[in-house]
Amino acid sequence: MQGQSGSGPIGVFDSGYGGLTILKEFQNRLPDYDYIYLGDNARAPYGSRSFDIVYRFTLEAVNELFARGCPLVILACNTASAKALRTIQQNDLPSIDPSRRVLGVIRPTVESLPGRTRNGHVGLVGTPGTVGSRSYDIEISKLYPDIKFSSHSCPMWVPLVENGEADKPGADYFVRQETEALMREDDAIDAIILGCTHYPLLMNKIRQYLPPSVALIKQGDIVAESLADYLRRHPEMKRRLSCGAATEYLTTEDADKFSSMASIFLNRQIKAEQITL
Repeated sequence: MQGQSGSGPIGVFDSGYGGLTILKEFQNRLPDYDYIYLGDNARAPYGSRSFDIVYRFTLEAVNELFARGCPLVILACNTASAKALRTIQQNDLPSIDPSRRVLGVIRPTVESLPGRTRNGHVGLVGTPGTVGSRSYDIEISKLYPDIKFSSHSCPMWVPLVENGEADKPGADYFVRQETEALMREDDAIDAIILGCTHYPLLMNKIRQYLPPSVALIKQGDIVAESLADYLRRHPEMKRRLSCGAATEYLTTEDADKFSSMASIFLNRQIKAEQITL
């Protein structure tokens, strides 16, 4: 396993395809770096799985990206960030390699809230795993205790996206049902976090069932700016990252299927490689 010397790509992990919406913003915001994207599509979705399973699967993926030379791994998955990040940071990294870093998407999203809500009423739509973990609740109460926070799980939204139904009429029922359920919890909500990286593909439908005054917070640009800021503040990590503007795509499922689906998220053709974790 690679030590502190040498340079390597930034690893980006998601349970499936949704993290490609984060990767796309990384490539736009920080185009010079090399990236390895790993989607655990064979075991997706993670949203309904237990803490222990999500932690174990996520750690396997992180170790795979470390073995491929990544000094820094981003969990571009809300469920993995909610259920596995803290344990990996505190319990596993010290013994694996304390010079490497694993970061998630929840903290930077929460840190961005003051500029996105006018009245301090914030909502979240997410997978059952993310909502049930209460990770957003905890971070918000810690950083911004005055914000009134409501959350609602949307178990059907990821399958809609991954089955190519995001822009089809069949999605409307499920999007309307969950969006209106969240607003019934607090009709003063004026900002909603899209707490799953798949959800930007449903934005047009979500917008239809909300008052125009409600802001939708998608994570890609927030997390990309947070990564740029992290590298500015940690030049020792920045020096360890390779800069060839290349991206490698890995999946635990069929490579051709992944390559085809990825084009929906990235708006361009890519070639993936199938691996086993």
